[in-house]
Amino acid sequence: MKPLALSRFLLSVVCLLGVAGYSPLAHAETAQAPPKGLRVLTAGHSFHVWMPGILNDLATKAGITGHQQVALSSLGGSQVIQHWNVADDKNKLKPALIESKADVLTLSPIYLPDAGIENFVKLGLEHNPNLRITVQEFWLPFDEVALWANRGKGAVIDRDAKTMAQLRGEHAPYFKSMDEHVRELNTKYGKEAVFVVPAGQAVLALREKVIKGEVPGVAKQSDLFSDPIGHPRSQIKVLAAYCHFAVIYRRSPVGLPVPSELSKLPDAEKLNRLLQELAWEAVTQHPLSGVKATATARL
Repeated sequence: MKPLALSRFLLSVVCLLGVAGYSPLAHAETAQAPPKGLRVLTAGHSFHVWMPGILNDLATKAGITGHQQVALSSLGGSQVIQHWNVADDKNKLKPALIESKADVLTLSPIYLPDAGIENFVKLGLEHNPNLRITVQEFWLPFDEVALWANRGKGAVIDRDAKTMAQLRGEHAPYFKSMDEHVRELNTKYGKEAVFVVPAGQAVLALREKVIKGEVPGVAKQSDLFSDPIGHPRSQIKVLAAYCHFAVIYRRSPVGLPVPSELSKLPDAEKLNRLLQELAWEAVTQHPLSGVKATATARL
């Protein structure tokens, strides 16, 4: 084919692809190579300690090599300060931070104030200025601050009667207190090192979908929880893990295969896609997640 004819042919192909909605830039994003695996430390309680296992599964399914859960400090019903106060000979987190063996530290304070957050931030950044610390935002135990204060004693928990207005109103002060604390820490240490994982807001979005009858295999809000306090079933566990994946790897989880945690549930494919989209929306809309909607659309 002559040069002029070849040029015209290539131009026509480009035009046709454009008409078909093909974008070379978009294709480059979706075909982007998986990021380098990161080393993760975790301190948590029963609303958080299952996350590392699911995250590991997600990293594997995303083709990420080198992802490593360095250590896990697990204490039931704990505040972060309790993990900080673990005796030195049993403390799994401090040595790893001092030896700069982690890229990310995930923390799970239920309520503030919690002095343990800053203690870990200060220690971690002293030994690794590039350390990122994530703080997981939660769904409120018993759905109400007042009930959590007395551990729900004597209360009848009816999650299915909750409206979104009630849930958002109850959660708003908690979300605000966490955002303010994260901003204070980043200002004090002169850098964006602490980030919010908005799992709580993603859970509210999921509950709204349940109310509308749009969640495969979930008929009512209470189906998402295993007990009155609010321990999560698989749907919330995976949703929260997708939020962590998005914040830690700064990538969308949309398009990843069904994780093992969901594989035996009804309509797992549709449910998985919904959870991915809810997580990505929550993360990209939160100003302290460190992730913008312009990040990779999917792996």
